[in-house]
Amino acid sequence: MIAEKISELELIEGWYEDDPTMRVRVNFPFFLGNGTRSTAVVYFEVDPGCRLGTHTDSAEEILLILEGTAEVSLGDERGRLSAGEMALVPAMVPHGMRNVGNETVRVVGFFSSNVVVSTFDQPMMPFGQRVLGTPPIVEEDQVPTGDAGA
Repeated sequence: MIAEKISELELIEGWYEDDPTMRVRVNFPFFLGNGTRSTAVVYFEVDPGCRLGTHTDSAEEILLILEGTAEVSLGDERGRLSAGEMALVPAMVPHGMRNVGNETVRVVGFFSSNVVVSTFDQPMMPFGQRVLGTPPIVEEDQVPTGDAGA
């Protein structure tokens, strides 16, 4: 069994360099890299006054709001989701989220694939790129390539 405790996840902070409102903390506790066969899960948090930037995902996603209230954009639609509510995000449809409440929005996203490629409208820092895989890798986390014995 693969099991994770949300309160113990190590979250990676992401942001846009030129937009102080785009700030998110994220972790992919379940994906191909740790043994899932056909699904992935993302957990993320967005503080009051902040947002998750507009992006597309290569796989369908179901969002479950655990805490807080968010305004969600999905293509040309906008709506609010609060704790205990869910929404379907079709693959490759641009979407984003803004915290419109006074508490941190905590969200779990369930993907229909064990590998997800997300393409953001701006480069996501600290990665410095718009296209990120599951999970995103911070440069210092990357394993060096080449001969270890050389």
